[in-house]
Amino acid sequence: MDTLLFLLKEIGLSILIFLITGLCIGSIFGKRKKKLPPGPRGWPIVGALPMMGSMPHVTLSKMAKKYGPIMYLKMGANNMVVASNPAAASAFLKTLDQNFSNRPPNAGATHLAYDSQDMVFAEYGSRWKLLRKLSNLHMLGGKALENWAKVRDEEMGYMIGAMYESSKKGEAVVVAEMLTYSMANMIGQVILSRRVFETKGSESNEFKDMVVELMTVAGYFNIGDFIPFLAWLDLQGIERGMKSLHKKFDALFTRMIQEHVATSHKRKGKPDFLDAVMSHHSENSDGEKLSLTNIKALLLNLFTAGTDTSSSVIEWALTEMLKNPKIMKRTHEEMDRVIGKDRRLRESDITNLPYFQAICKETFRKHPSTPLNLPRVSTKPCQVDGYYIPENTRLSVNIWAIGRDPDVWDNPLEFNPERFLSGQNAKIDPRGNYFELIPFGAGRRICAGTRMGIVLVHYILGTLVHSFDWKLPNGVGELNMEESFGLALQKKIPLSAIVTPRLPPNAYIP
Repeated sequence: MDTLLFLLKEIGLSILIFLITGLCIGSIFGKRKKKLPPGPRGWPIVGALPMMGSMPHVTLSKMAKKYGPIMYLKMGANNMVVASNPAAASAFLKTLDQNFSNRPPNAGATHLAYDSQDMVFAEYGSRWKLLRKLSNLHMLGGKALENWAKVRDEEMGYMIGAMYESSKKGEAVVVAEMLTYSMANMIGQVILSRRVFETKGSESNEFKDMVVELMTVAGYFNIGDFIPFLAWLDLQGIERGMKSLHKKFDALFTRMIQEHVATSHKRKGKPDFLDAVMSHHSENSDGEKLSLTNIKALLLNLFTAGTDTSSSVIEWALTEMLKNPKIMKRTHEEMDRVIGKDRRLRESDITNLPYFQAICKETFRKHPSTPLNLPRVSTKPCQVDGYYIPENTRLSVNIWAIGRDPDVWDNPLEFNPERFLSGQNAKIDPRGNYFELIPFGAGRRICAGTRMGIVLVHYILGTLVHSFDWKLPNGVGELNMEESFGLALQKKIPLSAIVTPRLPPNAYIP
């Protein structure tokens, strides 16, 4: 009997070992059949995280030269795939757009964006569609942009008027501060029917610092996002900073909404953006309704992304033009021929300024406001170019690398607007249809403010260039071209310049 039991145990153990071995072998061969894209091996537990450094867009661009335009990385506990050329970007953002229509969870969405209650990080669905629809209808769409053209004209009057006064005193203009102040007031007039900063000073500078901090910390590769069991430690201190910054923004938007509701009787028959959004407000936010949290989160999107991304592009464009005086000279000649020097530039002039438009495209190419698109995540497994992409894989498109790809652009490190004046490049625009130039992303999660961003860059940059001659302050011999990584690609050293009026004094009166 004992011998029989022993034999049965041995047989059972052998069967168990056989089954386990079979499962392991099947799993191994199954994985081999499912060929992942190439990429660096990484370290145990942390994967490729330590390789990213302070400039991840540059690191990933260098990696792509070794591993190819579709690259797989293990980032802590997460899978990540990186697209680094136009064909790869198109495969993910066009062909597989629906599968990559959501954002992965992260600390920025949780602690800054009201736990993904905003338009940028919200799950793709009815609430996201409502936020997008309201934004397009009342602020960001083509018709809405036409409706608030007068606001842009008025704020540009204030801006160049202040610059004119600085020029008379011989004071340098700090471009980023000036742009943030002016653009926040443009957006404030549309959303709240009022300027949010009456005077340029400590309050507007604090707001600018808050915006830059948000764009910086939200762009960090946070260890807790990739290694969840370490999240509670907040090893980099990123989440503490996010929570503190969120309190400042929340207090600002709470005050804005309270003041706006208190003055609603003054806007009878002339509703603004916030009035339109508040008409969809409900405490329970069921169905096609928005909670107060949704509304504050939307304001966060519009005030931060609306000011910082466009201002960084304008600052880079002015920097490149100061570095290349021949480009500035040719732009002035084109503007003087089309507009003259007896009035300010109007938005309607832009279509008649092909060289200036080429400067804007060239800046979007070389200095995209968002170097790595906001991450997306796969809903289900898929195949791309023969590679297997698992479910729940994060997608990052390296927009910066695409703009500097020598297989796409001749002499990509050179700032050369003429590349957009002839041949195939002449028809390329930055609205998400040409994957060689996607500064705002592409597909259904393309930046909602794409139209507004292009309009603001064209009009503000055009006005600044047409209205003034630009030179570096005395003692500044060479421009610093270093980048500072974040969601928006800032200049590491803000541009400061001396301006000299080119138009009659009455052109600078607000």
